[in-house]
Amino acid sequence: MWIFLAFLSACLLGFYDVFKKQSLQGNAVLPVLMINTSVCALFFLPLIVPSACGMSMVVPCGGWHEHALVLVKAVIVLSSWVCGYYAMKHLPLTIVGPINATRPVMTLVGALFIYGESLNLWQWAGVLLAIVSFFLLSRSGKKEGICFSHNGWICLLVIAAFLGAISGLYDKYLMAPVTEGGAGLNRFFVQAWYNQYQAVMMTVVMLLIWLPQRKRTSPFKWRWSILLISLFLTAADMAYFYALSCPGAMIAVVSMVRRGSVIVSFAFGAMLMKEKNLRSKAIDLFFVLLGMICLFIGSR
Repeated sequence: MWIFLAFLSACLLGFYDVFKKQSLQGNAVLPVLMINTSVCALFFLPLIVPSACGMSMVVPCGGWHEHALVLVKAVIVLSSWVCGYYAMKHLPLTIVGPINATRPVMTLVGALFIYGESLNLWQWAGVLLAIVSFFLLSRSGKKEGICFSHNGWICLLVIAAFLGAISGLYDKYLMAPVTEGGAGLNRFFVQAWYNQYQAVMMTVVMLLIWLPQRKRTSPFKWRWSILLISLFLTAADMAYFYALSCPGAMIAVVSMVRRGSVIVSFAFGAMLMKEKNLRSKAIDLFFVLLGMICLFIGSR
């Protein structure tokens, strides 16, 4: 069951990346992100309010300790999103997708040190292929004037991927049973409340940073694709959290399968946005996918 949910999350996440790219092209980043976080938060209010009034317990109220744990997740995810949104605006989707797809390697290495998971031969092969694919992507990027070692947007993208991997490892801790050393939090509680905290933090960022500077930055343009970002992200996250909470779910495998969204985003970048150097990028993507397959085989 959890592996099916992981694949469903990957498909939804691919369309999320496509709508995000369409929304950010020539647009102000922070307003798009604020709308995204606010709409996601609104999705969960119908679950939070009845629980707070004692009418339902779909989303447990939780204590100060539980909310503090979720707040930490919100900070990690929002930081990743800010970096990732700016990178997405300025970089081709056919480069952003494959780099984001290397997150499972970071997660796997993190699981090695944090959860004591060991790597077998297949998993080490996956790590090696991820490194090779990153090198090949840097060569493809140079053909478009994107130097990985000196490009600030690439640096932001790598930071976003690193924070995303940290978030995945933290999710496993949050939802693992207390008997297994986790926090034992309800998946709906985590998803519902971290979205509320993100919306509040983004509102503060908008008031303190974007509004005073709005006349000196890119103007905000409303597009209906902005709403689709929130819709597909929420659905992808629901499938993701449900997968992690299933008995026997492996964070490394779920994270790896979830990055399969790169196939969807790459296809749309190639067909709809007419991005360049598709042949060399397709070879890069092949190595990324081959690495993911090795990780999957090694994690079975």
